[in-house]
Amino acid sequence: MTWFKPAGTLARNGADTFIEPSNAGWTYSGMQVYTLTGELITVELVNCEAVIVPLSATDLKISVSSDGSVHSLAGRRSVFESISDWLYVPVGATVVITGASGAVAVCTAQATEEFPVHYGKASDVPVEVRGGGKASRQVNNIATPDSFAGAHKINICEVLTPGGNFSSWPPHRHDGIGDCATNNEEIYYFLIDEEGHAGAGEGFMHVYTVDGSIDESATLHNGDTYLIPEGFHGPTIAPPEYTMYFLNVLAGPDAKRSMAFCDDPKHHWIRESWESQELDPRLPLTSAMGLTKSHS
Repeated sequence: MTWFKPAGTLARNGADTFIEPSNAGWTYSGMQVYTLTGELITVELVNCEAVIVPLSATDLKISVSSDGSVHSLAGRRSVFESISDWLYVPVGATVVITGASGAVAVCTAQATEEFPVHYGKASDVPVEVRGGGKASRQVNNIATPDSFAGAHKINICEVLTPGGNFSSWPPHRHDGIGDCATNNEEIYYFLIDEEGHAGAGEGFMHVYTVDGSIDESATLHNGDTYLIPEGFHGPTIAPPEYTMYFLNVLAGPDAKRSMAFCDDPKHHWIRESWESQELDPRLPLTSAMGLTKSHS
């Protein structure tokens, strides 16, 4: 058994990547990635809420049935160029998305409580530089409990890892097993900045369960996905030549949204080591206004 899903293996219903509880083998988290062509894309949010995040699409129009609103999203040309604006859509709504080109992610979570539609400005997305030394990375907290209260279950963030650095480090879990109180199913959706070398970009990820039944590492390419229902995950590694991006979708049964986690105890000491290490001077890589520094 593997939780690693190479690009194309989850294509369905007009989506390049289509994840819902029924094909993920769990209960809450989902995600659909669409390539826009100017045609209408209709998504019915049956028993789920959503956060819509442009990945490489600009000038989107999104209509929402629950309140009849229509929203314009500026989007972005690439996740490696800027932070994007985004849209929260409540449980049970139908959304219609239009755009000429590029990709957009519809991140979902099974939910029951209805919240208002919310447009999030790119400039309001909190940017965190996390870690230290070669474990420095950028976290864009799009719809996390601390950055956005108007959701029932869904948590969304995106991570940029400069070439040569680690993310998801130290390895951690949030599976509700044993003494780990938080329980979230997590999706990792990867993109690699290939900088003119199409098809060459790679990254790596390690996943292992508490009981040892799964212990695997995968080579990552553009559009690959990892589904994490349980266990420790990390590190994710960006080779020196390639900046790595991943979009995280987390949701679970806990009554209160949380991004808490439990480190692998044998690696927990690593967090203390960051106190004596400098943050990577390349970070943050992006902002709402675009690139901030060189990737090299």
